[in-house]
Amino acid sequence: MMMMQQPTRRAFVTAAATAAPISAAASGKLAALGGTPVRREPWPSWPVQGAPEEEGILKVLKSGHWGRTTGRRVEAFEQAYAQLMGARYCIATANGTSALIAAMNAVDIGPGDEVLLPPYTFVATMNVILLQRALPVFVDSDLETCQMDPRKVEALATPATRALMPVHLGGSAADLDALLPLARRRNWPLIEDACQAHLAEWRGKKVGSLGDAGCFSFQASKNLNSGEGGALITSNEEIADRAFAFHSNGRSRKAAQAGFSYVSNGANLRLTEFQAELLLAQMTRLEDQSKLRDRNAAYLTRKLSDIPGIRPARMYPGCTRNAWHLYMFRYDSQAFSGASRRAFLKALSAEGIACSGGYTPLNKEPFIEKVLSSRHYRKVLGDTRLKQWREKNECPVNDRLCQEAVWFVQTMLLGSQADMDQIVEAIAKIRENSQDLRKLDA
Repeated sequence: MMMMQQPTRRAFVTAAATAAPISAAASGKLAALGGTPVRREPWPSWPVQGAPEEEGILKVLKSGHWGRTTGRRVEAFEQAYAQLMGARYCIATANGTSALIAAMNAVDIGPGDEVLLPPYTFVATMNVILLQRALPVFVDSDLETCQMDPRKVEALATPATRALMPVHLGGSAADLDALLPLARRRNWPLIEDACQAHLAEWRGKKVGSLGDAGCFSFQASKNLNSGEGGALITSNEEIADRAFAFHSNGRSRKAAQAGFSYVSNGANLRLTEFQAELLLAQMTRLEDQSKLRDRNAAYLTRKLSDIPGIRPARMYPGCTRNAWHLYMFRYDSQAFSGASRRAFLKALSAEGIACSGGYTPLNKEPFIEKVLSSRHYRKVLGDTRLKQWREKNECPVNDRLCQEAVWFVQTMLLGSQADMDQIVEAIAKIRENSQDLRKLDA
């Protein structure tokens, strides 16, 4: 087998110089050590808003109908979002967590049930399982994609496994070609946590619409934003009925205005008319913003892939559209003279490139042990099952991912191609000065 020759320092610097013009700042010493930063300008602000949002909010304000029980703007949003996502039904909720809670109840997750989820996700994905007194079972990550590794799912299945909940992390799709058939064969409901994946697609279909239900967040950082808000979409009428009833204190979806009449237990997880009007206005911008993120992400991936030690997250072949809520890559310290990721993040921030180290291992959060050792869980599970859970709660690939990951947020991808060049420029500068980078570890 032919060995790949590592590029020499001279070849790397030459390639970086021909890929994008290198500024005087980039050729100097690191900004974190007193040099001139590559970038001083702010990144694009968020949210983007204007006349449509102002007019919509005023219209709701003056109508006097501020909640969905008397207003009609939540229903208008639900219809528009269901159509956009290719689903029959949409239930708008107070936030993405509420959408996930409604989904858990719609598919009847309860005490002692096991739900399979990834360990590389926001804590809400797990919290909604714990709220049902169910047991979160973590499926290790795929290092290259940062998603749940479908090859490791079946080994974790038990007679108590009740649902599968992949996360379309950062807007890139989990491997639904593998996960959907597995869930069908096992008769598990598949709940798509698509909270970061507005307009993302799997083989031309919007994520969230392929499983039994899909859940979205419209929290302030999200690509579709109303400050707080969420939605559950489904084409299963029974799930839609159950989710609606649960999100509205047990009121039937088909008789929501019928007064004090209930079909189930539930909670108040409703979206307001103000948020719905904001979302309808924001949806007019969503497609163009998504296309801009996609162009910039593709350009950035081409450029960063040429820098040794920088590995952009791979997409599965079935992911025909990435929402790019996050731009994720992995940092290899060995290609940067052994300098830690902490030093790299500090240096990159000093160059004016906003960045983050992303999630820590969710399966190792200390509070989980406290929750599972509580009297409520001990009644349901007993010591033997808790011991078995602890023994298999290891995700070594995810541990490595959490040590190597670097994130850029979606607003950075709303900039220009020149902004993307500055990101590449800054990383190239850091690698060129990687011996000095090690000083930041001192």
